[in-house]
Amino acid sequence: MNAREIKAYIHRNRIADVVNALYNADFKNLAVIDVEGLLKALDDRELRYSVEIGQKVITEVKLELVCENEGRMAEAVALIREHAKTGQPSAGWIYISEIQSCIEITD
Repeated sequence: MNAREIKAYIHRNRIADVVNALYNADFKNLAVIDVEGLLKALDDRELRYSVEIGQKVITEVKLELVCENEGRMAEAVALIREHAKTGQPSAGWIYISEIQSCIEITD
């Protein structure tokens, strides 16, 4: 098995474009989760103070998907990078992990 898991942390206002690009490229099994993060805010309206963390945070999005081969992984990464841009020098992060095993849930 050469499957890889991609986790991308991006600005919330870019998620619709990223998901649409991936979906149109036939990546259908996506997870999108709101998370508190420390990405550089696009403006002060994004910021809020988190008592739990003790820092100013923004609501960013964690996107998760699995790619079954290197070619699809490279395609997904390229689409995320292209559509997650915000005009800032750093607009988020993409992490790639190897999947050790995959077990289907069945009846």
